[in-house]
Amino acid sequence: MGFPENAAPVDHKRRLFLANGTRTNHSSNSNSFLALSAGDPTMFEPFWRKMGDKCKVVIRGSDFMSYFSDVKNVCWFLEPKLGDAIRRLHGVVGNAVTEGRHIVVGTGSSQLFQALLYALTTPGGAEPVSVVSSAPYYSQYAEVIDCLRSRLYKWEGDAHSFKKEGPYIEVVNSPNNPDGGLRETVVKNRGDQGMLIHDLAYYWPQYTAITSAADYDIMLFTCSKCTGHAGSRIGWALVKDKDIAKKMIQYITISSIGVSKESQFRAAKIIGVICDGCENVQSTETDNFFKYSRHLMTKRWQKLREVLQHNRYLSLFKYPRQHCLFTGESVETLPAYAWLKCEEGIKDCEEFLRGIEIVGRGGKQFGADPKFARVSLLCREDDFNGFIERLHMGLQGEGKGH
Repeated sequence: MGFPENAAPVDHKRRLFLANGTRTNHSSNSNSFLALSAGDPTMFEPFWRKMGDKCKVVIRGSDFMSYFSDVKNVCWFLEPKLGDAIRRLHGVVGNAVTEGRHIVVGTGSSQLFQALLYALTTPGGAEPVSVVSSAPYYSQYAEVIDCLRSRLYKWEGDAHSFKKEGPYIEVVNSPNNPDGGLRETVVKNRGDQGMLIHDLAYYWPQYTAITSAADYDIMLFTCSKCTGHAGSRIGWALVKDKDIAKKMIQYITISSIGVSKESQFRAAKIIGVICDGCENVQSTETDNFFKYSRHLMTKRWQKLREVLQHNRYLSLFKYPRQHCLFTGESVETLPAYAWLKCEEGIKDCEEFLRGIEIVGRGGKQFGADPKFARVSLLCREDDFNGFIERLHMGLQGEGKGH
C-alpha cells in the first residue's frame, strides 16, 4: 500500500532526531512530524502544576555537600527520607513487598539495570552470561547490553526461542513495554542456572490493576513512569540478596559515585504528596495523583479506540479487566503505549504512520514483526490531540484510496 502523496521523506539524521522524542509542531505543514516514539511522561504536568507549593523544596548552599547519606546503610548514598518515602509508597499502593529488601537508588532504572547486569555476572566465567526477554521486549534492553560489548554478559534476544545451555538472565517486564501485557517467566527447567530481573516500571494504578504485592527477589521501579518526573532521573531497586545489592552499589560507585541528593530530596517530597493524596479518604482527582492520571489515561484510550473503531488498517490488542486491590474495583488495563498492528497487507507499521506524519517506534526494535509499531500516549494534551487528528484524517485518506 502506498502512503498519502503529500508524505514528506525523512532522511537518516532527521529520523534519529525524531526518534529521540523531540517535540515538533503538528500543523498541517507536510514537513511537520509528530514525534511519539519516546515515552516522555509529560502528560502529568497539569496535575503537578496544580499542586503549586505542595511540592516545593528549599535547598540551601550548605546542604548535601558530602558524598555520604547514611554510612550504616548498605546503599550508603540513599537519602533516608527517600528510602522511607519509597517504602511508604509501596505500602499505600500495595504493588510490592519491601520488607526484607534492600533499597538501591539509581539514576533512573536504566542505571540500575546496568548495575544488576554487573552484579549478577561478576566476576565472570569462560563465556558471557546470556540475557533474554520475551518478545516484544523493551527495545533498550538490547542497546544497553550491546553498548559496552562486555565479556560478562551478552544479549540473546527472545526468551521464547532461547535454547543455549549455561547461566542466563531473564528480564521479565510486566506490564510489558511495548504491548502492555502482563508477563511471567518464559525459560523453564534450567535448575539454578537462571537469574531473574523483574522490571515493574509500569506496575502502577494508572496503567493496570494492582492484583497483588509483587514479591520477587529483584524488582525495578522508576519515578519517571510512576510520578512522571523523568527529568529527576530517580529509580530504585528492591533487592532481597544483600550481596547482589552490594555489587550493584559497587557499580554505581564506580560509574557515578552515588546518586544526586538534590534529586532524591525532590523525589521524596513528591512521593510524600502522592501518598498524602491517596491516604486522604476525601481526596478527588484534584489532589489524588493516581485518580487523576487513571482518569486521563481512560479518556485517551477511549478516544484512540473510537478513532480506530471502524477502520480496516490499524488494530489494537484487547486488554482484560481485573480486580484492583488499590481501587477496590474491576478496572481495565490502560497501557502507556499503543501497540498498533497494521492489517490489510500493510507490511511496515512504522512507515505507514510516517506516511501520516506520526513518528512511532517500529516492531523490529522490540524483536517483533514490522507490522507492529509503538506510539507513546504519555505526551502533552496538544500532541495527543494531534495524534488522534492525524490518525482520523490519515485513515480516512487510506479508505478513500481503496
